[in-house]
Amino acid sequence: MTEFSLFATITPKPAHYAEALAALQGIIPQTLDEPGCLRFELNTGQGDDGNLYLVEHWADLQALEYHYAQPYSTAVFDAYQNWLAKPPQIVKMNRNT
Repeated sequence: MTEFSLFATITPKPAHYAEALAALQGIIPQTLDEPGCLRFELNTGQGDDGNLYLVEHWADLQALEYHYAQPYSTAVFDAYQNWLAKPPQIVKMNRNT
């Protein structure tokens, strides 16, 4: 597989918003240092939008799988079980430029 982008919408329960935000902010440096990570950007919604948004670009699927297997990633995924109002919505996209 070639390079691809990923857009994730993460919807924390209001009581866990700050924890989810801090957890994602905490894994940004390690993720950016991973082989095959070309972009890993965290965004927050404006106004009353309580979602967190990740914009990612990966060299290939193996790089993303490597990221998912890292202890700092699995710790966040485990915490999601209690923190999120619904499962993350993930859209994988191919670049057409």
